[in-house]
Amino acid sequence: MSSVLADDPDPWTTPVAQRPPRLLLTLLGDYWWQRTEPLPSAAIVALLAEFGVSDSAARAALSRLTRNGLLVTSRSGRRTFARLSSRAAGILDDGARRIFSFGAQAEPWDGMWSLVAFSIPEDNRAARDALRKQLRWLGFAPLYDGLWVSPRDHAAGVVSDLKELGITTATAFRATAVPGTGNAFSPHIPARAWDLAGLRQRYEHFTGFAERLRDRTAAGKVPPMDALVARTRVMDEWRAFPALDPDLPAELLPPAWPRAGARELFITCYDMLGPLAAQRVRQIIARYSPELAGRAAYHSSQLTLRPAPAGEV
Repeated sequence: MSSVLADDPDPWTTPVAQRPPRLLLTLLGDYWWQRTEPLPSAAIVALLAEFGVSDSAARAALSRLTRNGLLVTSRSGRRTFARLSSRAAGILDDGARRIFSFGAQAEPWDGMWSLVAFSIPEDNRAARDALRKQLRWLGFAPLYDGLWVSPRDHAAGVVSDLKELGITTATAFRATAVPGTGNAFSPHIPARAWDLAGLRQRYEHFTGFAERLRDRTAAGKVPPMDALVARTRVMDEWRAFPALDPDLPAELLPPAWPRAGARELFITCYDMLGPLAAQRVRQIIARYSPELAGRAAYHSSQLTLRPAPAGEV
């Protein structure tokens, strides 16, 4: 689970490795959150250009998101405008809550495991892949073929997902450990179900990257143009962790687990870079719609915990 962050002297200036549609949603969620005014498509294309996205790829992303009901487009004369749909806003809100709450506090463990067992035919691979993706998102990991486990009470959520996917050859249940047997329900199960050594290494790479970014930002060495790319990059790196880290109870983790320190650095960098990144976004929008530029603002990590101060959304 190596990362380029440890080898790049200025990783925050490296283009973010996101597909243009996802990157576009990320940017609108960060700087045009809860705004109903449509933005000129030319401004959106220019915003994506900051990340090395070509004009053709940017316009293809706009078209794809519109077809998928995530953007609403309109025309005024020869100009095209776009805004987030209510569906996209809901998806972004749910994702933000997941990203910013991850690792915020350790929840007590009741000693029970959630287990999902399934057998899905090869000719229904799409459903199998969708289920695995959702299980990863919920913090499950495969212990054996067709048997996934989590120490958290997510069985009910999995049952709902199974119904939505139309999967009937699966079951979800909760179980307690059998002390001293050393079997699949042993407290040592994480060593087999999750690559905790690799995950620790990834956290350490992220921490090194974020520490340098924090220090350079505090020293005033990150200009607005770099701040926009850096803030999106630190978000992109952090939001991978909820799908990689099962958020295991403290009783099941190795000593000095790095999650809390990494989260603190993420929050610090994300919030420190907010004003600078928003400044760059306003500069870009102002080229095409000066009257809208001042409405761009930055999304705070504390959004769900307190009212946003002036300048945040």
